[in-house]
Amino acid sequence: MGYTALYRKFRPLTFSEIVGQDHITRTLKNQIIAGRVGHAYLFNGGRGTGKTSAAKVLARAINCLNPKDGEPCNECEICKGALNGSLTDIVEMDAASNNSVEDIRAIREEVNFLPTKAKYRVYIIDEVHMLSQGAFNALLKTLEEPPEHVKFILATTEPQRLPATILSRCQRFDFKRISNENIIKRLKVVCKESNIEITNEAMQMIAVLAEGAMRDALSILERCVQDGENKIDEDKIRDLVGIPKTTYVHNVVEGLVNYDVDKALEGVDVVLNDGKDINNLLWEMIKYVKDILVFKTSKKLDLYTEEELKTIEELANKVTKEKLIDLVYKLSELESDIKWSTQKTIVFQAGIIRLCSKQAEVSSNLEERVEKIEKYLKSGKGITVNQSNLNTGNVIAQRNGQINRMIQNNSNTSVAQNKNVTRPKAEGTTTKFSNKAEEYWPQIVNELKQNGKIVLCTSLKGTVANELNDMTVGIEFPNGMSSFDRSILEKPENLKEISTMVSMACGKPMQIKYISGNSNVRQMSEEENLQKFANDSDIPFNVIE
Repeated sequence: MGYTALYRKFRPLTFSEIVGQDHITRTLKNQIIAGRVGHAYLFNGGRGTGKTSAAKVLARAINCLNPKDGEPCNECEICKGALNGSLTDIVEMDAASNNSVEDIRAIREEVNFLPTKAKYRVYIIDEVHMLSQGAFNALLKTLEEPPEHVKFILATTEPQRLPATILSRCQRFDFKRISNENIIKRLKVVCKESNIEITNEAMQMIAVLAEGAMRDALSILERCVQDGENKIDEDKIRDLVGIPKTTYVHNVVEGLVNYDVDKALEGVDVVLNDGKDINNLLWEMIKYVKDILVFKTSKKLDLYTEEELKTIEELANKVTKEKLIDLVYKLSELESDIKWSTQKTIVFQAGIIRLCSKQAEVSSNLEERVEKIEKYLKSGKGITVNQSNLNTGNVIAQRNGQINRMIQNNSNTSVAQNKNVTRPKAEGTTTKFSNKAEEYWPQIVNELKQNGKIVLCTSLKGTVANELNDMTVGIEFPNGMSSFDRSILEKPENLKEISTMVSMACGKPMQIKYISGNSNVRQMSEEENLQKFANDSDIPFNVIE
């Protein structure tokens, strides 16, 4: 006899053996005992949750010659014929490969014939959502009023793809994801009968990896015994599934939390050199950060040893909840970037380096805060930024009238200082520029301000433009570029806007190039950057220590 996979070998034969679906099996047994079996059922749920197994048990139970408490006996002629596949009255059909109108028409013709041995002819249609629209229409009338000797059991993982006319004709049962506890209980039974030695930690890991699917859990278990050794522990599962060890994942995450790029990259190299998949590593990192966040919040965590919990607690005490949440989102974004890249390793390592950069995080946070201030200014409302929004103190702006007056005064002053500048009549209109860079550049900077691009305008204060050649305009920063200014100006949308305005001024397509006049410029702190923005914009901010 050929080899049989574990999930087939240990397929439930009675309702009582179906794991984690008591709310369904109890109802079906009561219907069989009371003789109120419906003509059409719809079993819906995730993969590996017992839909097909329940359908087979139900088909045997309603035809069993010696049923007991709604369960099939699995000993009579009908049950044995159903189990070995010789009974033609129970028909299993895969709608993924038999989804045409002709396949359903064949069923419509067959239902008129009485069953050969059993009491009912039962049609089990798996993955029913794969039927074509024409096939659904052909099934409608038969499903609504089948002959008394015919029962339909439909199974699907995507009930939303079924027409409402089909759903309304069936008794619907929703199969839940199987809990880790129930998966572990079933694994213990399987391992005992198969003479497999397995640790409790390994069973917990299989249950987590199965994600609520009993079939997936048995498939992972089967993979672990293929080497001939019936001993399974956590390390064996990690090696076979391709999951990096918790120690390595901890080292990478600790490097991210402490901004230690060397430690993070060293941990990444160890995992990658061990042949582990980048996507698996990222998945483990996101899950580990999430677990640290859960532990920091509730002080409870499953699936970890006492030693691992101590290291998690130490790391949780060093980091804020906000930082952990930010890491989850940024690692998820990195996972999305890797998905579409042909150079996955390079993109992954570059992303890790960026996450370890304090300066990049500070610039990003400061930029977000300044953009919020800019939006408030454009809306004409007052601003209050408290200490939770800015680490350096409380920034209080004056109310609407004073802000509007100061912006208006600053605009009038700018016009007085640039007599040749023509103020645009309205936002979105095009100013007529001079054709010399040194003349039209101040006009472009001023127009950015008039159009509400205050942050962009402030970053360009004091710059000088010169045409380097027929295709490039150089924008020189005599006092050098700060990291904050660079992060603003090198944004793709800002580069595009400036180059478009320069091209319009020149009457031909032009590119722009930033030239820093002083490479030794001191990097300003976060509060200095914000104060510079306030001063350059003539906005009445008071920074209170």
